[in-house]
Amino acid sequence: MAQPQSKKIFFENLSGAGKAIAVLTSGGDAQGMNAAVRAVVRMGLYVGAKVYFIHEGYQGMVDGGENIEEASWESVSSMLQVGGTVIGSARCKEFRSHEGRLKAAHNLVQQGITNLCVIGGDGSLTGANLFREEWSGLLTELVEQGLIEADAVQKYSALHIVGMVGSIDNDFCGTDMTIGTDSALHRIIEVVDAIMTTAQSHQRTFVLEVMGRHCGYLALVSALACGADWVLIPEMPPEDGWEDKMCEKLSANRAGMKRLNIIIVAEGAIDRSNRPITTDNIKDLVVKCLGFDTRVTILGHVQRGGTPSAFDRILASRMGVEAVLALLETTANTPACVVSLCGNQSVRLPLMECVQMTQEVQRAMDGKRFEEAVKLRGRSFENNLKTYKLLAHRKPESELPISNFNVAVLNVGAPSAGMNAAVRSAVRVGISEGHKMFAVSDGFEGFSKGQIKEIKWADVGGWTGQGGSLLGTKRTLPAKHVDKIAEQMREHNINALLIVGGFEAFLSLLELLTARGKYDEFCVPMVMVPATVSNNVPGSDLSIGADTALNAITATCDRIKQSASGTKRRVFIIETMGGYCGYLASVGGLAAGADAAYIYEEPFDIRDLQANVEHLTEKMKTSIQRGLVLRNENCNENYTTDFIYQLYSEEGRGVFDSRKNVLGHMQQGGAPSPFDRNFGTKISAKAMQWVTKKLVETFRQGRVFANTEDTCCLLGMRRRALVFQPVVQLKGETDFVHRIPKEQWWLKLRPLMKILAKYKTSYDVSDSGQLEHVVRNRPKESDASVAM
Repeated sequence: MAQPQSKKIFFENLSGAGKAIAVLTSGGDAQGMNAAVRAVVRMGLYVGAKVYFIHEGYQGMVDGGENIEEASWESVSSMLQVGGTVIGSARCKEFRSHEGRLKAAHNLVQQGITNLCVIGGDGSLTGANLFREEWSGLLTELVEQGLIEADAVQKYSALHIVGMVGSIDNDFCGTDMTIGTDSALHRIIEVVDAIMTTAQSHQRTFVLEVMGRHCGYLALVSALACGADWVLIPEMPPEDGWEDKMCEKLSANRAGMKRLNIIIVAEGAIDRSNRPITTDNIKDLVVKCLGFDTRVTILGHVQRGGTPSAFDRILASRMGVEAVLALLETTANTPACVVSLCGNQSVRLPLMECVQMTQEVQRAMDGKRFEEAVKLRGRSFENNLKTYKLLAHRKPESELPISNFNVAVLNVGAPSAGMNAAVRSAVRVGISEGHKMFAVSDGFEGFSKGQIKEIKWADVGGWTGQGGSLLGTKRTLPAKHVDKIAEQMREHNINALLIVGGFEAFLSLLELLTARGKYDEFCVPMVMVPATVSNNVPGSDLSIGADTALNAITATCDRIKQSASGTKRRVFIIETMGGYCGYLASVGGLAAGADAAYIYEEPFDIRDLQANVEHLTEKMKTSIQRGLVLRNENCNENYTTDFIYQLYSEEGRGVFDSRKNVLGHMQQGGAPSPFDRNFGTKISAKAMQWVTKKLVETFRQGRVFANTEDTCCLLGMRRRALVFQPVVQLKGETDFVHRIPKEQWWLKLRPLMKILAKYKTSYDVSDSGQLEHVVRNRPKESDASVAM
């Protein structure tokens, strides 16, 4: 894939000298806000600007005084892993009045602040835009009242605003994911997973209320992530008569030997007449109609609390740096913008366009135009809703298309969290499309031994939250057993293959493609869905399981760093998995606030190690008490974890001591994160729909015959799009010796980690957001959103 030409900004050229930037958090708090504040402060200081905290949101701006405080590098240390917002947030009635905004303008001018970074929801950002529009008039009034000098009007003539959306509801249009949403999903899924064990013990029905007064994103995605029986959201109220349908579904699930039912309700859920649907309504209905033992759990502010997830830390750090870049590039004529991600790309969008579309959603809901409301939420939301309906509600046998095709699903390579969600999705979508689905145990080794059996809809119930691989997985490649595999394909009349796995799965498809020349049995559609913690599959920016591994690394690093609190200065050397791929070390380092991350893709020598030790020594002489260094397991055969530990111990003697930790297979274990559950579910559903399309296209004269390159594909996420790519075309992009892609997008994130750790470095802004316009339902690219 052609890479855009890089334009690099160097430390000396990135000048914010003479500028003053203020950062505030406003409205409801969200996990990850602190990571955003930290990134704004450190990037601002890095480019030579003065940076200020505004404590308590707009209230602090109106009150002034000690609420506006100059920030230092050390003042944002140890806040990356803290939930909420340490600079405080408050709703401010006074700022809504002209007099309040006049006071705020006076306080900003006194500090020379003309650049504002606002982290909040649509109300906070709308207020910031109004403030910007009134700015010159407010300064004129201040001159007339004798509160500022006349030349201040010219000197501080324009107020520049950049917004970052901090909201757990993910209710802001134009952005794939808002800061805090992923962490809120973590809290919900933790509760649901815990409730499932007790519900199963007592054969209970649980009704869970999650936040989302005007937006059903949390309810919808958590329902998708846990396989809930029913979900109720404000954007798409159930059809009239839903009560009977829901009870029929719950009853059918119990009859199918399912011992529990989960119903998820957004707090703003309504029916078609805009009447609220409450958890108590649903409980009473289930008890009355079915007599099931039913309990209600309202999650409430638990969803706002706790430490931010790895995703939210990375999102907030990237957006904080992008916000500072946007402020440096803005002019008096640049509209206020919000920075966010689309796919894994930074985007800048006009603030008011996003606000207006967000308000349009509410108007559509008030006017009972629910289909329109779903579309306005964006393609990602619409896709989530379609996928949930497809997987949660089984069509009667009489309504299923009859395809007479047999499709086999198998896992290949090392286990990764989210594999089971992908298999469940493939099986249920396949059955919905009329296919007979077969599960292969233990990868191609099991395939060769005939470990193949039909798998039904109910067989994959409850699989989304299970870690590892329930089918069993092996690293064995098919070439070793190709004769026996062809025989099993023939015996079971397998018409298509869907493989969920890592680099071995990619190699397997290449081998099967070659085997087509000898065996007609392999002339069938074959597709691979990438699933590996290493995230080293060519053709895809992300793999199922990598997010769960990042969260394991981040949580462990937090605990390790905390173990040194109150002790003398200490540096921790942490070894991560990944083979030769440095994704986990680099992105985990960004999420955990590491000082350095050693990887194979970025060669280093003894001079680099010495420079890192000296850098840490300098930092340790200030108030910084802890250092964190990550090392990818195969980054260098000579500079081992033990070597680096001993070097740091010796060179840091008298300033800090060192400890080492090898994280090992804990990075592969555990329940999948909400992100991996949903990414696995959606990408696998899309892969199965492709299989159906190819089966129809290649069915000729009573048989399936697919021998073209485009019938053996890898489905991967590239920048903003989910793309089917013939595996043969990916050979040129692959370093087969080291089992990594030749070009990897996340390498552009490494300078961020260095900047935030106080290193002087170059920063590639070829992917920096350019101002775009909000469009209704972006082109299909957003189906691939890294967001869920």
